[in-house]
Amino acid sequence: MMRLHAPAARLATGWASNVRFEIAADGTFSAVTPDVPVGDAITLPGPVICGMPNLHSHAFQRAMAGLAELRGPTDDDFWSWRETMYRFLAQISPEDVEAIAAQAYVEMIRAGYTRVCEFHYLHNDRNGAPYADLATMAMAHLRAARKAGIAITLVPVLYTSGGCGGRPLTPGQVRFAISPLQLTRLVAALDQAVKTEPDWAVAVGVHSVRAARSEEIATVAQEFRGRAFHIHVSEQRREVEECIAWCGRTPVAQLAETAGLNRHWNLVHGTHIGTEEIRMIVNAGACITLCPSTEGNLGDGLFPAGQYQTLGGMFGIGTDSQITIDPREELRWFEYGRRLSRERRVLSADADIPNAGAWLWQHAAHGGEAACAAPVGRIAPGTRADFLVLNGDAPALYGREGDALLDSFVFAAAPGGTIREVWCGGRKVVSDGHHPAEDEVASAYRTALSRLLRR
Repeated sequence: MMRLHAPAARLATGWASNVRFEIAADGTFSAVTPDVPVGDAITLPGPVICGMPNLHSHAFQRAMAGLAELRGPTDDDFWSWRETMYRFLAQISPEDVEAIAAQAYVEMIRAGYTRVCEFHYLHNDRNGAPYADLATMAMAHLRAARKAGIAITLVPVLYTSGGCGGRPLTPGQVRFAISPLQLTRLVAALDQAVKTEPDWAVAVGVHSVRAARSEEIATVAQEFRGRAFHIHVSEQRREVEECIAWCGRTPVAQLAETAGLNRHWNLVHGTHIGTEEIRMIVNAGACITLCPSTEGNLGDGLFPAGQYQTLGGMFGIGTDSQITIDPREELRWFEYGRRLSRERRVLSADADIPNAGAWLWQHAAHGGEAACAAPVGRIAPGTRADFLVLNGDAPALYGREGDALLDSFVFAAAPGGTIREVWCGGRKVVSDGHHPAEDEVASAYRTALSRLLRR
């Protein structure tokens, strides 16, 4: 049993002073007790907030971040960016993936992400053939997470089609191909791999309605019913239009009709959904994962946050393409997009939490619990001991207390200097803003990138 003491901590019910944490051997909080003296506990050097789960990551894309900003001969959009991504990943090896993912994960945990949901669809060898071990690429991500000390929920996803209605895969997509039977075998292998790792979990998913036949999606959803289930949905207008032209329904409506939404579903993006689709998602108890920096970088559009908040929808955030890695930037993009479209301020707030920064952090952290297949996003008994110790002496945070501290942390703080420590599963992974493996990981990343950019 580890005992820690925080001068202040943001609990689900609000801020509390002199909080004693007791952390069990499995990395969960066994007790959280406010208003007690330090006693024999280790004193934490600042106020404590819960860690942020990253609900959607394509780690390998960190290596190409910034390489798709050159204007092309035609209008640039998601679809032209996708072709750049296909060309980049064509030569990536499992060793490259491990090095790139480790770099991304170290950056994540230093920024305040304490768990990552890795949406894994790079299954095959360079020629499109399956590896002898189906879990080759998946295990590279797990090893990278271990190096970084970040908890991981691996999400292997089905990918059989190149477009709605079962169109053939394009040459750029052959590394993604995996059948429902292969996916079942992969999940079984990963379930064995994570048995002795308390920081690892396995979810399952389908890339999108355009990447698998409806009957395949329904089969996978039924086979893994009760397990966290992830899928891209309605990210671009063209995707919605093609789905309607194919089956007469929007992607969300098609999934609800053929696979059945429920509280285990994590729908990624949802940029172009309407009121009826929002009601379907909220009534099912599903979560929407927003990736505002990626959605902004790709020109996807703005999520209808006002309607979604009014109807009580749950949401989380993700880094997706890794164009930037900072939960605060995702939350700022989310709120500022709302403000610019409405020409109003402080829209992400309510009567219970009137401070926008606090509202965003608390809701995004807790909204990801089902998607992570782990008890995360809160400081409470039974949840994972994933938390940040803030630097109250940092200029951006100095003199702030309570939720005003979180407001400044989210909206006014520079990337470095405001996080003193990051704890994951009851282990201190970042100290004084530094990760013990950051130099070693960065060296391996540079070596991998040198090979990739030389080809």
